[in-house]
Amino acid sequence: MDPFDGSSVTETLRRISAELGCSPTSADVAAYLDKHDKLRHLREHFLVPKIADLPPSDPSLVDGTKECIYLVGNSLGLQPKKARQYLEEELEKWAKTGVHGHTGGSRPWAWAENNIEELMANVVGKRRCTLNISIFVFILQLSFYKPTAARHKILLEDKAFPSDHYAVESQIQLRGFDPQQSMLLLKARPGEETLRTEDILEVIEKEGESIAVVMLSGVQYYTGQLFNMAAITEAGQRKGCYVGFDCAHAAGNAQLKLHDWGVDFACWCSYKYLNSGAGGLGAAFIHEKHKDTIKPALMGWWGHNLDTRFQMSNVLDLQPGVSGFRLSNQPILLVCPLQASLEVLQTMQALRRKSVLLTGYLEYLIQQYYTKDPAQPHKPHVSIITPSDPQQRGCQLSLCFSIHIQKVFQELEKRGVACDMREPSVLRIAPVPLYNSFSDVHRFVETLGHALAVAKTT
Repeated sequence: MDPFDGSSVTETLRRISAELGCSPTSADVAAYLDKHDKLRHLREHFLVPKIADLPPSDPSLVDGTKECIYLVGNSLGLQPKKARQYLEEELEKWAKTGVHGHTGGSRPWAWAENNIEELMANVVGKRRCTLNISIFVFILQLSFYKPTAARHKILLEDKAFPSDHYAVESQIQLRGFDPQQSMLLLKARPGEETLRTEDILEVIEKEGESIAVVMLSGVQYYTGQLFNMAAITEAGQRKGCYVGFDCAHAAGNAQLKLHDWGVDFACWCSYKYLNSGAGGLGAAFIHEKHKDTIKPALMGWWGHNLDTRFQMSNVLDLQPGVSGFRLSNQPILLVCPLQASLEVLQTMQALRRKSVLLTGYLEYLIQQYYTKDPAQPHKPHVSIITPSDPQQRGCQLSLCFSIHIQKVFQELEKRGVACDMREPSVLRIAPVPLYNSFSDVHRFVETLGHALAVAKTT
């Protein structure tokens, strides 16, 4: 049987366990899934740390020679093996050719971003350019946020990532408006953790005449909720709003079709699911329908047409669309690891298919082992605040615990689990289909049991 045929997770696990004659929670099922995973070879392109090399690990509790359980790609992706090779090539070129590296070699520094532009397009659905993501949030909003007395609000999540919240607040103040009046914050219903699509659309319909820009996440960093970007874009534009997304947690995680959805603008980082390394390049998208109408508010030399850039006329020959938003040449040492990763990350449809099963498998095991049991009121339990619908999430599950989360986190780290804690009360567990296996997930769930048992008694 093909476990990746699109059947529900429960049905897939039932069929496999029946074939193997074991429980669906058995490690044999994870091994079977890994054996039939046609993308398992992609893991070989990345360096998985050994447990002993992780600073919080405790060698008395776990075999340090094993690979760690790396479930934190939503914070920092693994290092591509070719990153070192590409970096060494550029260092060697710099040493031997000096300034001639700007125009020579396989990765000329003067237009290094061109090497990765088409590779990135395969991830998000259309071309982009690169820069720091926080800078892009500012630059894009400077061009798209054009407030008037009647239309001055920016719609965003109540719990948006701080950099987005601060950027929106700054933009509003910069234009002479009051954030208390112009920041329209979306809040979940009482007792709920995630936003309902119908509630988002209702706010846009009700407040749309006063909204200048809708600026949401693609995937919400805290809850792991994947927003319906197509529906939100259509609703916002119908009311005359520009619609943009911060896709930091969506790029390389969910299938994006920014151009087809008609999204006005988007930006994202590359160090999470795109594995470019800490502080790696950010990127941006502007729909081609705006290429002749939306101009950058801040001009940079690198936005000048490449054919005439070095004529030094100081008469701007602006590149159309998003390319015109470039400010300076890209740091080649940051281009290298991103290129190494993007060369592997060219199968988004297949990766997404695996991701749905991989995260569904994690969800299934957690529900089997750690759901609240009225018959055992003192047993630690886990709740998942991420939507259960695969169409409303990426690979991340956000977990809450009935006992102190800090202690659970510490005990997991001691046992070789690399995961991510976010205040006030969530562990973000992200099995990345590019390099995580079903056996990683099974090991994590087993390890979680040990961590909960110790955390309960301390």
